[in-house]
Amino acid sequence: MNQKAMRWARVFAVLVIVGVGAAAFRLSFATLRDLAKLAHVPASDAWLLPLIIDGTIVQATAAVLVLAKSKERRWFTGVLVVGAIVSVAGNSLHAIANGHELPGWACAVVAAIAPVGLLVDTHGLALLLRTPVRTREPVTEPASVSVDETVPEPIPVPDPITVPEPVAVPVPEVIPVPVPVPAPVRRRPAAVVQPMLPLAVPVANA
Repeated sequence: MNQKAMRWARVFAVLVIVGVGAAAFRLSFATLRDLAKLAHVPASDAWLLPLIIDGTIVQATAAVLVLAKSKERRWFTGVLVVGAIVSVAGNSLHAIANGHELPGWACAVVAAIAPVGLLVDTHGLALLLRTPVRTREPVTEPASVSVDETVPEPIPVPDPITVPEPVAVPVPEVIPVPVPVPAPVRRRPAAVVQPMLPLAVPVANA
């Protein structure tokens, strides 16, 4: 969607909410003021009843918007719901009364709105003051680094060499061969050499 159109739509929605809220507050104020008169509240002080009810609703609405991520939001959400119910019930009771005085129990309920509203608003203020305010940490922008925009040429990557898987070679079974033992050699006894006897040489007679 166009941002300009969205901006104008939001501005128009805010204006509509402000106008409708002002009109509803004016009608509710007048009705609750008359309801206070029917409950025997002096006319000079009758305008305080709508101020208490609608003021509590405004405080709860603002707290719900501010405490979006806090556990205290449940309290203000409950106050907002109960305040809206009391305002609607008061307007309906005023229509049912039709200018006649309210019965005793209704007068007691109207009279109890002021102190109850004071307690609720005081407790709401205490919750708002007790809730810590979260501060946003400053965001540090990273330092700009000059980067060379030239893209390097891709380096050719050689194709992977496929290595054949090793083949299991059967190992021959080694059979032990008996080694023949040579027979012992018998040596002959050496011949006995007899010494030579001197020979008698005949001598001739002179």
